[in-house]
Amino acid sequence: MTQAKEVPEKLEIADWQEAVDLFFQNEWTDGLPIIPPTEDRVAALLSTVSFRDPEEIIGTVPPRWAQATVRICAVNAAMAGCLPEYMPVVLAAVEAVLEPSFNLAGIQATTHSATPLIVVSGPSLKTLGINAGYNVMGQGFRANATIARALRLIMINVGGGRPGTTDLAQFGNPGKFGFLLAENDQASPWEPFRVEHGFNADDTVVAAFSAEGPHSVTNHVATSTFGIGISIASCMSSLGSNNAYGMGEVVVVVGPEHAEFFRKEKWSKDDLRLYLYQKARNSIRDLMFNGRYGRFYNRMWPKWFDRSQDDEQVPVVVKPSDIHIFVAGGPAGRFSAVIPGWGGLGGQSVIKKVRFSTDQLKGGD
Repeated sequence: MTQAKEVPEKLEIADWQEAVDLFFQNEWTDGLPIIPPTEDRVAALLSTVSFRDPEEIIGTVPPRWAQATVRICAVNAAMAGCLPEYMPVVLAAVEAVLEPSFNLAGIQATTHSATPLIVVSGPSLKTLGINAGYNVMGQGFRANATIARALRLIMINVGGGRPGTTDLAQFGNPGKFGFLLAENDQASPWEPFRVEHGFNADDTVVAAFSAEGPHSVTNHVATSTFGIGISIASCMSSLGSNNAYGMGEVVVVVGPEHAEFFRKEKWSKDDLRLYLYQKARNSIRDLMFNGRYGRFYNRMWPKWFDRSQDDEQVPVVVKPSDIHIFVAGGPAGRFSAVIPGWGGLGGQSVIKKVRFSTDQLKGGD
């Protein structure tokens, strides 16, 4: 394992190009050019969280276990291209992934493609310019891209998560540059995720999940919720997914056109969860490949699965509440998405409230 490169407190650099090249040479970036974190840029980011001490330690970032202070998070947010007003969301994301139950140490070192997925839910989306509509998990929106990228840069520069040394992912996935999803309240027939989990409707929260890349669910022909539901369940129960064997949590993103079916037929989130829990299953016969490799005892499956019965149906999660449902995206077709998790060893999702300054709250939060 290579020794992590220490970053000096201050660098004197002639121009922007020299700064970008220096950061590449020292592996202080994610493979894309950075914005030089000048004192002015960092100070502007810190000004939006002035109620927090810049030297406050948010936590230690594995696997290097270096301390992530508010200031060093601001430095990486500046490098990512964040505007100052994004800083409270960046800090909430860092706080979420550094909770021990999230198991960031495992995600940083796994051979799997897992990466933190950050979901933002709240009325601050419009004020901050966070996109919850068309191309919600794609390119084109500064807030979405740079907030997520800031977290990845912190994982690299503070945590030391570098490919081939500590980050041993065989393939990785494009979401490792930054993976952010925003909940589309206006298109949803259900109460927002934040309210569902005990926060107020006027709060803004960040939730962190260990995730693969999104898997598209296409269904343009269904005329009822059952048709859409079975398409989602089929995608959830893919034999190539970690969830099929390791269970854990799954994120289901329902597109606005699909969500309208659930609105019209008055399905609650729990109705959909229970349906998916019943339908997103595989037989032990299939999971054991017809016994081709002998029988094995999967410790991540609950004891109440009868492993002696080839027809026993194994759900992809232990309980329905492990299925997290969001409505997001634009009204651009009958699509939804499934975001598989890392499995039972991947830790648990974490939710954190975004802490805004009084001035930001007056500005429209």
